[in-house]
Amino acid sequence: MCPNLTNRERFLNTFARKKIDQICYSPRLYYWYLGNKLYNKRKRHLEQLKSRIPERFLKKSQLEIYNMLHAAPRYSAETLYLPLFETEVDPKAGIEKKTIRGSKESETITKYITPLGNLTQTTAIGGGLGIHYTEFPIKDVEDIKIMKYIFENTKCVFNEKNYKNAKDMLGDKGVLSDYLLSSPYQKLVKELMGFVRTTILLKRKPDEMEDFFMFLEKWDDDMYEQAAKSPISIINFGENIDCNLSPPPQFEKYLIPYYEKRVKQLHKAGKYCHIHMDGSLKDVLPYFADLPFDGLEALTAHPQGDVSLEELQEAIGDKILLDGIPSILFLPQYSNDYVRDYAQKVLELFSPRLILGVSDELSPNGDIRKIEMIGEVVKTFEP
Repeated sequence: MCPNLTNRERFLNTFARKKIDQICYSPRLYYWYLGNKLYNKRKRHLEQLKSRIPERFLKKSQLEIYNMLHAAPRYSAETLYLPLFETEVDPKAGIEKKTIRGSKESETITKYITPLGNLTQTTAIGGGLGIHYTEFPIKDVEDIKIMKYIFENTKCVFNEKNYKNAKDMLGDKGVLSDYLLSSPYQKLVKELMGFVRTTILLKRKPDEMEDFFMFLEKWDDDMYEQAAKSPISIINFGENIDCNLSPPPQFEKYLIPYYEKRVKQLHKAGKYCHIHMDGSLKDVLPYFADLPFDGLEALTAHPQGDVSLEELQEAIGDKILLDGIPSILFLPQYSNDYVRDYAQKVLELFSPRLILGVSDELSPNGDIRKIEMIGEVVKTFEP
């Protein structure tokens, strides 16, 4: 019989393939918490929330809510607002970042002013506080030299002070972890160029684009060296894979070799690694079993994703699944019985190689009572 473990021990034992007393339950609450402004202690605001959020969760910090749920926080940047990896720009490089409010609601315009020229990007915020780009900074290959200059004068650093503070605050409630910046291809698609422009320029200007990929990969070297030397045990690749944006040809050419190189580097340093994949996945399922990662995070099944739980189970082989319960199930149209049965199915299919949570986060309009209910299911399930 396995003795009672802490959430930290459950998390680490799952990755180490050791015995656990129960499945580690780790739903990410960041967007729900911030979207409902639960950090706002004003009485009038809290009164407005009572109709959809039980009063017992009001006036509580995220960490207090995790304690109430007997659940494990996953990322200190989200739960404790203490990022472990940060970027720093050389103050002597003459790079100025100006941010102004756009003409549309929740729109932000950012201008990067450099000695080589300027770049402009525009972002907007959705209902769940998720940022999406409406204008990417790189418009053509001429802009690449400006972006290179910004990267050349920017470095990624491990924040030792944040780590120590987070370690003291978290204790045995969970594992201190963080996600790294995206791979070169994903960075271009998500943040620097967008999918359409990346695809077009790869066709029209392959030499310039391949050179930029190599430049970004070399820039990543120091970030991964920092991660390898850090005391963090589990590293997440914050990729947000969707096969519509990373279809098989690009997945094979730009992503798999990169993952193999970086995971090998981190494994050598004694780290566990997992990757965030939260979009459409059917076309890349055949690659899952051979990916070098120890775990796959946020894989989204029906009725939200384009694959079934059974397809995911078959595809991932002996890898660990992190999450498993689609975030759409926490909306009102899905009954408690449906959600309870779904959670039970995830447990039965993936235990004990499972960190149970929401694929990928509880949305601001999600029902926290369902999160609480699933916690009770976890307690009675024997891994």
